[in-house]
Amino acid sequence: MRSCFVHHGPIRRALHRMKFHGRYRIAQALASQMAEGWARFGVEADLLIPVPTSKARQQQRGYNQAAMLAHALAERLAIPFHAYALRRARATRSQEGLARSARRENVRGAFLGDPAGYQGKRVVAVDDVCTSIVPLEACATALYQAGAASGWGFTLARAIMSKAPHE
Repeated sequence: MRSCFVHHGPIRRALHRMKFHGRYRIAQALASQMAEGWARFGVEADLLIPVPTSKARQQQRGYNQAAMLAHALAERLAIPFHAYALRRARATRSQEGLARSARRENVRGAFLGDPAGYQGKRVVAVDDVCTSIVPLEACATALYQAGAASGWGFTLARAIMSKAPHE
């Protein structure tokens, strides 16, 4: 898992505008920043996919902000993009305030991979913010189970918790 920035200041404000106002132009600008991080970290992939959001959240917003970022990044890097390679098998409750073990249980089996198109490929799941690595680990598990050669998480920002949830 790699993140380009700390979720703070201008990055936090830009993500907030993109996330809550559906600004694809902001996603394109942020994807440019992600492309620089991509090169800096030496990430390699055959396919970019978004971390899926719940159906309720998708309907509420009308879009998946991770898909906006992943699509814009894929265009910038000339890497294939597949919007529905992963899907939510079930809704999960908010991870906020949960201990690591409870977070793992909350997302266990929450994602399913569609093996069509990425058997043996290096797949990178893109999200806007990593507040906990647990959902990205669950995505990677689903990707491996569906036959991907490798599964990585790549986010624009990483939230730094002031105090870790208790185990």
